Amino acid sequence: MLTFSCAGPLAAQVVPDAATLYQRHCASCHDGGNERAPSHEALRTMSAERVLAAMETGSMITMANNRSAAERRLIAEFLSGKTFSNDLVTKPSPQAMCPATGADFDPASGPQWTGWGANTSNNRFQDTAAAGIAAADVPRLQLKWAFGFPGDLQSHAQAAIAGGRVFVGSWGGKVYSLSAASGCIHWFFEAAAAVRSAVSIGRIGAGSTARYAAFFGDGTATAYAVDATTGTLLWKTKVDDFPVARVTGSPRFHNGRLYVPLASGEEAAGALPIYECCRFRGSIVALDAATGKQIWKTYTIEEPKPTKKNKVGIQLWGPSGAPVWSSPTIDEKNNALLVTTGNNYSDPPSSMSDAFVAMDLDTGKILWARQMTAADAYTAACRLPDKTNCADSNGPDFDFSSPPILVTLPDGRRALVAGQKSGIVHAIDPDRRGETLWQVRVAQGGTMGGIQWGSAADGSNVYVAVSDIGRIMLTYSNNTDADPKRGGGIVALRLESGERIWYAPPPGCGNRRRCSPAQSAAVSAIPGVVFSGSVDGHMRAYSTTDGKILWDFDTIRSYQTVNSVPGQGGSLDGPGAAIGGGMVFFNSGYPTAGGMPGNVLLAFSVDGK
Repeated sequence: MLTFSCAGPLAAQVVPDAATLYQRHCASCHDGGNERAPSHEALRTMSAERVLAAMETGSMITMANNRSAAERRLIAEFLSGKTFSNDLVTKPSPQAMCPATGADFDPASGPQWTGWGANTSNNRFQDTAAAGIAAADVPRLQLKWAFGFPGDLQSHAQAAIAGGRVFVGSWGGKVYSLSAASGCIHWFFEAAAAVRSAVSIGRIGAGSTARYAAFFGDGTATAYAVDATTGTLLWKTKVDDFPVARVTGSPRFHNGRLYVPLASGEEAAGALPIYECCRFRGSIVALDAATGKQIWKTYTIEEPKPTKKNKVGIQLWGPSGAPVWSSPTIDEKNNALLVTTGNNYSDPPSSMSDAFVAMDLDTGKILWARQMTAADAYTAACRLPDKTNCADSNGPDFDFSSPPILVTLPDGRRALVAGQKSGIVHAIDPDRRGETLWQVRVAQGGTMGGIQWGSAADGSNVYVAVSDIGRIMLTYSNNTDADPKRGGGIVALRLESGERIWYAPPPGCGNRRRCSPAQSAAVSAIPGVVFSGSVDGHMRAYSTTDGKILWDFDTIRSYQTVNSVPGQGGSLDGPGAAIGGGMVFFNSGYPTAGGMPGNVLLAFSVDGK
């Protein structure tokens, strides 16, 4: 077994030289006498292809999945001392492009699922007419086409549907506009870094200058608007200058403005004892959707100040953190933007971490906040042997990565519902400053959830998938693998009371490698059916009546893709299914925290037609 270590977070796609990459990410193990990491001399006896295979499909996946395709190839050539026989090609071939028609893109020409939650309420629910699929059709879903992301090890940006097209970002930084019917490429756009956010579609301008734009954000905290018809850049705006700031949650388009949530990678970076932890501040930025100019920016935390020095003499700062990982929800009745926040990174803990927060849509003024877990300051150091930069409060890392869902209850009251990594589902009253309506525990909770990327709600119930990934520390790395026997399941709760209607346990991993039964991915629903993906590689459809599995597709396989890129399925985590126009689209491939790599977007229809 070939094992070596090249870990570390990917920021922007500026590729250092090979020697720098090796020293920064690999030398500590390969030159440090680690018995599980072959020496540089031993690796020079291998081909570049074999070293790359270890990083992409072998024992090295956990450590290498945060390196870009170009970086992995540079490292492989440096370690082996040999070059690849074939160049890496990521530009789509002419054969993958759609025939030119000259027709403008019109989102009104078909059903839509844009942004993260399908609508401004973030309920991840599509009615039968827009879905084009009834509950009785679901057992007949078959693969219609697969699209491959070249050079990528993960497929972690949710698809958006509008006007007969599918819009999707990628780890490699490309954003694609595809034909929903065939998967051919209308256009592609190169962002500066990985695009994890779902694409939102909105109309900007007026009169002869009016057009539809596609909005998204990337791993360098840059927001973009491109022409939805052609992919031409309209504007891009750097919404935060902090070095590891990023846009993970999907920007929300509403009434001519774009609301962009800001998160960061400082929870991981802050684990190093020599790092001045921590100074990132979560925020929402409101931009003019036509120009990209900032209208307001509201932070979820006050300006960090020097606090004390750690045991190796490095200055520490606080408070910090409270990132916004998910897409905002719009409350038109109260003219409010509703978000959930993450944990603090350093002491002192603040009052708006792990919280629901309401902001005025026009000004960004904070209207109210309701914290669900206090004193939650956490960095990755808190789970590592060297806890130098773990805050004294040593919080449980119970942030929200699920967006709030705004629903109307049968009695006319409204509720804001979200699951937390604590394993608790909360329902609060948005008309009474976040007053608690009910709280129900459905999972054990943990640093990977609990409840991770989001739930779905129809008029009666909220459907909550359980993550509860068990993290197994690796003795030769700061990374973790997943426990194949822990996590998973899905539960239905009554919206008005939190009463449990049913629970469906996870089927289990069996003997599959790099497997977890955890159901961390966002949930999606249509009348009678709820879709939930699993780290075990399966997408399953459950009856909303009793939780019975109606359809089960195992994505772990190779695919002949419509763009002729070698395709491989993997774990399902992060994004959920997007449903519309008689089709279901979802990603496969998510090696983080012990999952299986993959690089495909899969499209399903009834009988594959």
